[in-house]
Amino acid sequence: MATNREIGKTGLKVPSICFGSTGLGSIPDLYGYEVEEARALDTIRAILERPDGFIDTAPVYAMGRSEERIGKVVSELGGWPEGRVLATKLDMDGESRVFDGHQARKSFEQSLEALCVDRVDILYVHDVEYAADLSDVTREGGALDVLFKLKEEGLATAVGLAAGNIDVMTPIVRDRDFDALLTHNRHTLVNNNAAPMIELAKSKGISVLNAAPFGGGILSKGSSVQNHYAYREADEKTLALVGAVEEICVRHDVPLGAVALQSSLRDPDITSTVCGVSWPEHVRQAYEWADWPIDDAVWQELAKIKPSDANPEAVTG
Repeated sequence: MATNREIGKTGLKVPSICFGSTGLGSIPDLYGYEVEEARALDTIRAILERPDGFIDTAPVYAMGRSEERIGKVVSELGGWPEGRVLATKLDMDGESRVFDGHQARKSFEQSLEALCVDRVDILYVHDVEYAADLSDVTREGGALDVLFKLKEEGLATAVGLAAGNIDVMTPIVRDRDFDALLTHNRHTLVNNNAAPMIELAKSKGISVLNAAPFGGGILSKGSSVQNHYAYREADEKTLALVGAVEEICVRHDVPLGAVALQSSLRDPDITSTVCGVSWPEHVRQAYEWADWPIDDAVWQELAKIKPSDANPEAVTG
């Protein structure tokens, strides 16, 4: 299913699979395991060895370690390799949560230094719902204005919004002509919270990138191994939905992860699917799952399952 699609009307084409780097900086408090540097660097190399390698990162991931580790491989390669795609984000100040225009540009300059690059392909304003004052982001001269200014300066080919809470995101998507929109954990086999926002983006010609098709691991490892969805303990409804999906996969003898990934890849509204990785094997496995033969009967049965439309980060187990 490896196809390239354009981001908005920018001329930038991206592959159908992107790799998220949140865990590559090692965040044991969030994921429950360490990712030592050697393993992270090998994973980044595995991505960039591919002619269509696509990495998504952010300065907030592991307090900058994810970008720094990517930068080490970029330096090792003598620069960002041709044909690969790099996406990063503008982040608020970690202590004050200030997210004004000054902070946005500072964030970007720090990213360029950490990543050892002089520009990026895709640049997002990130996690705006957590800003101390959202008007710092949206007002004239704020973070969003700086985002578009950086595109005008040729420092990013495409610009977008990447966040979670669709109630905060949707008005911004309505007001701004982004090239890209990144949503996470809200367009999976068991949750479609982002559906109205994706429809809005589609109507505006904004490309949608769908992150976390595995919901943090429960839709790849299975509910007997992982009982969390979107960074928190899954509620009973989510577990029941996952169980229904698992039953179909077992009956048809197909990997849960392949079904979860392909459900996003086969969606015409999704330009690229972002899979978090923390091992080189995860990179290879993603492509194996993307090409795994799945009978139409599986999709017909899955279509009878009604996903939750609740905000997954507002639900507790």
